[in-house]
Amino acid sequence: MRSDAGLLGTLLKRVSRSFYLSLAILPPSVRTPVGLAYLFARAADTIADTRLVSRSERLRHLEALRAELRGETPSRLPQIILASAGPNPHAGERELLRKLPDCFAIFRELDKSDRERIQTVLLAITEGMIFDLQTFPGEDEGRLAALESLRELDRYTYLIAGCVGEFWTEMHVAHRPRLAGWNLQELKERGVRFGKALQLTNILRDLPRDLRIGRCYLPRQELARLGLAPADLLNPAALPGVRPLIVELLAAALEHYEAGWAYTLAIPALEWRLRLACAWPLLIGLRTLALIARAENLLDPERTAKISRRAVYAILARSLALIWSNGFLAAEARRLRARILL
Repeated sequence: MRSDAGLLGTLLKRVSRSFYLSLAILPPSVRTPVGLAYLFARAADTIADTRLVSRSERLRHLEALRAELRGETPSRLPQIILASAGPNPHAGERELLRKLPDCFAIFRELDKSDRERIQTVLLAITEGMIFDLQTFPGEDEGRLAALESLRELDRYTYLIAGCVGEFWTEMHVAHRPRLAGWNLQELKERGVRFGKALQLTNILRDLPRDLRIGRCYLPRQELARLGLAPADLLNPAALPGVRPLIVELLAAALEHYEAGWAYTLAIPALEWRLRLACAWPLLIGLRTLALIARAENLLDPERTAKISRRAVYAILARSLALIWSNGFLAAEARRLRARILL
């Protein structure tokens, strides 16, 4: 396989935000396919979110990207890049779109099994993005829509993040001999819940921002049970009324985090890179969840439940001393969970 440090190094760091920490620490044997899958997902997210073209055009471009992953011809990459890159304010995202042909060149040099794994996870993720675009109104329409039920929310969290847990598990089992003894189906199920935990955390953290672009991920049925409509959440003073549903979702997220920790503790200690790559998002996620649980202004768009960069660095440093011991890691998970009062 040809090496492309520009794509899988510098560019990946520019567009992957905090997830780059986990990507960078992965064993080299899985770093390329996992990093490439992330670049495709990030490109799809940029296409879905761009306001340079209409929502109907975004849907067409996402379908074209899906066709490219399936190997269908003729290629429509030039049209996607021309329409979606444009004057994108994020230079990294603009460069990523323009480098999509290079990403696909690396993709086609992977072995068949890795290509199929990447294809499967990206088709699921983009299905979630298409669902999002079809469910919620345009950003400038001044309307607000909500998911219908907890079941629909659970399906959405699977498509956007839970499927990544399956992909992550299959990729590591395929490339890391020390994981040959894993119960693949059991670990894939835990991996799905791992992803759902992180996505539920993101949904609760970003709630006020999403509401103001027409997206309410809190289910309409559950809000109605509390005597609320989605539009009521635009008023930060509505927090006490919606608190029971927030608590219910926090509890669901915590149960998913427990599965995520079970997944991480099942990784052999000698696979310390993979253990760190899994422990970091769990540790950061639980800290974020604690901020969400205590926030008195969760619906205020001017305030964000986000841990500081300094706190992230402290987590990274502390984890280096804990990663070798299941007992120490489990104790740290219990300590962080205890800070989340429901």
